[in-house]
Amino acid sequence: MSRPPRARESVLDAFEALLVDEGERAATMDATARAAGVSKGGLLYHFGSKDALETALIDRLRALVDEDIEEISAADEGPIAYFLRSSAMEDDALDRAIIAVSRLAQGGSAAAGETLRDIRRRWEDALRPHAKDAAALDLVMLVSDGLYFNNALQGGAIPGPVPTGAGMDDLIALVERAARD
Repeated sequence: MSRPPRARESVLDAFEALLVDEGERAATMDATARAAGVSKGGLLYHFGSKDALETALIDRLRALVDEDIEEISAADEGPIAYFLRSSAMEDDALDRAIIAVSRLAQGGSAAAGETLRDIRRRWEDALRPHAKDAAALDLVMLVSDGLYFNNALQGGAIPGPVPTGAGMDDLIALVERAARD
């Protein structure tokens, strides 16, 4: 009997959710199998090791970033505006994959750490033609980092100041002026 085609993605989704919700140490093979609702043998059918799970998650993140870079390049509002607006987390697939791979990097995964550095370089490469110089590109990247970080704080006891609506529009306009003038 063949395995359901969705089973592999369900296992990967469960691994990602464990990393996001409980951290790298909790994301064991047994816990992943339980969370995915499969036997350990079912998990091993799709992923022969935890390294294979980690590689698949990194591949997922890279594919999502490929899509994001296409969206940055094609954005009607412009690449900088799109990038900054999308820096406020929306709990979408890209956000979850970034957090999960970050947890792997925090746990010591060299591949995860290098992937995160590479993704940042790719975003910089997509934005570089739209910034007047290296300092302007740094401004865009650091404002993005700040939006992402402060958005992460909103879920806890410390509210993170993430502008919305007209406030976000004004921030984007300010950064775009600084990046282009």
